[in-house]
Amino acid sequence: MTAITPLTFTPDPSLSPEVVPFFDPVTNTISYIVRDPNSTSCAVIDSVMDFDYASGRISFRHADAMIAHIRDKGWTLEWLIETHAHADHLSAAPYIQGKLGGKLGIGENIRVVQETFGKVFNEGTEFQRDGSQFDRLFADGDSYRIGTMDVHVLYTPGHTPACTTHVMGDAAFVGDTLFMPDGGSARADFPGGDATTLYRSIRRVLTLPEATRLFMCHDYGPNGRDIQWETTVAEERAHNVHVRDGISEAEFVAMRTARDETLDMPRLIIPSLQVNIRGGELPPKDESGRTFLKVPVNAL
Repeated sequence: MTAITPLTFTPDPSLSPEVVPFFDPVTNTISYIVRDPNSTSCAVIDSVMDFDYASGRISFRHADAMIAHIRDKGWTLEWLIETHAHADHLSAAPYIQGKLGGKLGIGENIRVVQETFGKVFNEGTEFQRDGSQFDRLFADGDSYRIGTMDVHVLYTPGHTPACTTHVMGDAAFVGDTLFMPDGGSARADFPGGDATTLYRSIRRVLTLPEATRLFMCHDYGPNGRDIQWETTVAEERAHNVHVRDGISEAEFVAMRTARDETLDMPRLIIPSLQVNIRGGELPPKDESGRTFLKVPVNAL
């Protein structure tokens, strides 16, 4: 039997934060505002910057909706959390931070992702690969607070080396590690990904109390169903098509490896990674004052 790293904290299922989802149909991303139930403090998780690839234009419709909600409610933004360096959408964290404040955090292995993709995109020495673009780098077992609410960080790599799950009372935000039960799991074939590691990370998440609410970063509506983003540990353990109870590590790895070989690269992977390894900032302007994104040929 596979040894699963035990939790380093005791979840508090009596604490139930308010969760407000924002679905972006262009990238099938669900971003969240999470409010401490005992204060007006909140966090933003996995925000989206709108990017029109054909024209190269950016905008902030999605982020502005989140900003407006926080302002309308009179809440205070304390954290902007990235569950990982996304390959399918661009982060709007710096834009939101500039409007509302708060600290930007990501898993400490963003440094591994920066090193890997710094080479892919031939970034110069001015690009720092030490995670300094972020205010906080989280290690497994770290905690932080949103108002009065303790948040616990689980290191859940496999999709990427920097993936983390954030547990807040009876809620956990799993990023791309896990999908809805009929969606299964994230791919593990990006540089630094690993199917065996992903299986063990998912099974670790599924050791949380069965009533824990799990919030997805993406949903694609398999078989034409409506978009969904919230499930529970119990539902995943009973029904997840890739990693429910009874599916072995070897079975999962074989399935995941074969499936990944059939998948195309995400449409926005090239601009997304260049921006997200910089904490959501665009590459620096050139001497003419213009910003450019690179397209590496045959590198991914």
